Amino acid sequence: MTTPPLSDESPPDERPSAESAARQTQFLEVISRDEAERRFHQHLTLKPLGSEWVVLPAALRRILAEDIVSSVDVPSFDRSNVDGFAVQAADTFAADEESPRVVRLNGEVLAPGVRPQTTVESGMATTIATGGMLPRGADAVLMVEDSDVVATPDGPVVEIRRNVATGQNVTFAGTDIARGETVLRGGALLTSRELGVLAAVGRDGVTVYRRPRVAILSTGDEIVPPGRPLPVGSVYDSNAAILGAAVEELGGEPANLGVISDDEPRLEAAVREALKHDVVVLSGGTSKGAGDLSYRIVARLGEPGIVAHGVALKPGKPICLAVVDGKPVVILPGFPTSAIFTFHEFVAPVIRVLGGRPLDQRHTVRATLPMRVNSQRGRTEYLLVSLFDRDDGLAAYPIGKGSGSVTTFSQADGFLTIGQQTELLNEGADVSITLLDRSIEPADLHVVTSHCIGFDLLLSRLQQRSFRLKVMTVGSMGALAAAMRGECDIAGMHLLDEATGKYNRPFVDNSAGTLELLPGYGRMQCLVFRAGDVRCVDKTVDEALKTLLADPDCRMVNRNPGSGTRILLDRLLDEARATDGGPCKTASGDTAVAEASSTEGSAPLPTGYGVQVRSHNAVCAAVKDGRADWGVAIDVVARMYDLATIPLQEERFDFVVPRSRRDRPAVAAFREILEDAEVRRELHLLGFRL
Repeated sequence: MTTPPLSDESPPDERPSAESAARQTQFLEVISRDEAERRFHQHLTLKPLGSEWVVLPAALRRILAEDIVSSVDVPSFDRSNVDGFAVQAADTFAADEESPRVVRLNGEVLAPGVRPQTTVESGMATTIATGGMLPRGADAVLMVEDSDVVATPDGPVVEIRRNVATGQNVTFAGTDIARGETVLRGGALLTSRELGVLAAVGRDGVTVYRRPRVAILSTGDEIVPPGRPLPVGSVYDSNAAILGAAVEELGGEPANLGVISDDEPRLEAAVREALKHDVVVLSGGTSKGAGDLSYRIVARLGEPGIVAHGVALKPGKPICLAVVDGKPVVILPGFPTSAIFTFHEFVAPVIRVLGGRPLDQRHTVRATLPMRVNSQRGRTEYLLVSLFDRDDGLAAYPIGKGSGSVTTFSQADGFLTIGQQTELLNEGADVSITLLDRSIEPADLHVVTSHCIGFDLLLSRLQQRSFRLKVMTVGSMGALAAAMRGECDIAGMHLLDEATGKYNRPFVDNSAGTLELLPGYGRMQCLVFRAGDVRCVDKTVDEALKTLLADPDCRMVNRNPGSGTRILLDRLLDEARATDGGPCKTASGDTAVAEASSTEGSAPLPTGYGVQVRSHNAVCAAVKDGRADWGVAIDVVARMYDLATIPLQEERFDFVVPRSRRDRPAVAAFREILEDAEVRRELHLLGFRL
């Protein structure tokens, strides 16, 4: 027996059954990115919406809709470039300090804005200021520094101590802009420079293309506008803020119509209201799940309706493209990275062209992949990357936080496009990176690190000294590898060497002299648990672990392979499980270890071992929310989440610098900050050990 889907006529408060919610319907047709774009553009009129006249100050960052032909010469008269004397150049020939030439000084003084009345004859000079109009007869200006005025019985004369050539120190009329010259062309982006040109030719206003008005709707019961309390299970609406700013950057006018709950009549009314704008963008409700309403509403609002629903992209497969009576309506996936990426792929070009800009504005650079990248055949994959300088060019580090990440785009410089038929890009591959913004500036300091709030403090103090920073969080092993390849200026790490029991120093000593260690600070690693958990309260580490591992309902949260915490945690588990039931070696380097991975005869891995998070905060959040019962994190973060702790051991968080980069100004400034007494006091107050 099948459960019928929720119909369009169902009451707004009706909720789908668990069975129907689980049976998510499939996309109408998953098509390629190029085919989706072709269908979308086929039903749109891709040309500017129209034009309007605006006063000059309001034209900043607008797109010019007309050619600007100057009706005047700039300058409109022959103009002196210096303070001095208007002369005939022939009267200065052969003049020098020892044998000055002499000309009579007439009584006229030419300040800017004064029209000359006296013709400069041979043997005569007129006093003129910078910007003054050159008088008739003069063909050059002698600088005041190259002359002396001497009183004589017949009146003042000018002693000329340097010769000048014809036209010297003069800007002739029309030299900058000539009457009838086209100074700006339609389609130009008007910046402060262009506004200066318009003012110079006498324009107090200009015709520009009308900016597309873009309605932005966020949908979902779980979406909360920023500034309000956040209920459990809800998320703040970051998409609307990002989309609104992106629309402005593209030259459009965003209209944030707010958050609409999953109420079909209310959502339909909101979408119909949004259609009064030029473009409609919805965030969420496109996946064709039981609670997703947006695509159903859009499908019935006008012709041709939905033209693409499901595109072979990663991220962004659920994108829904529609045209309603000539207007583009796009339903973006709800997850931030998917939403912003598909916006830039499909919506941004339309906004650009409707506002008079080019349809496509992509700028690329070449870079090297520092690691192997796997891809799924059959989908065009877009991989956001952060660009780092290295000795032989740029390195493109993938930013892989998932489509639900809010920060991914803020950390990215560009993206790598992986074709549908490509399954693997090898480490060291030369790739083309499309820049998100051509104005991206190189950083003064490149940091690859394991995350630590103490390091965050140090980097904030460095940025306050006006250094531009770029930070990539990849874990201690990844940071060490980047430093050894010369792909960063500083690597932050807390790696435990199992052979010596020491942190960080052995790895630097084994680097063949290519790395230098900057001592940092100590952090106390702890077993963390919720206050009052009797399995851990008032127990030693060994006692607590024995109790936790013996409880079949107890769940841990693990750390990512390559992190210093993971190495410590695996060592503790090996010791605890060995006393319990025989051989049991965990695999710190595995990327996906499940509970079922234990070999026959060994003690089983704890429940939750395969859940591997990338930060101390993620460990503490899981324990705080009850998704896990225990984990390992530093005490500084555990206190932020009001968790109880059992100290394990102090670890060192140190900094590694490639010797080839030790003399860079930003690295030198970082050394100073490490020794700064006030900064050290701040670290101590946070709970770090110096």
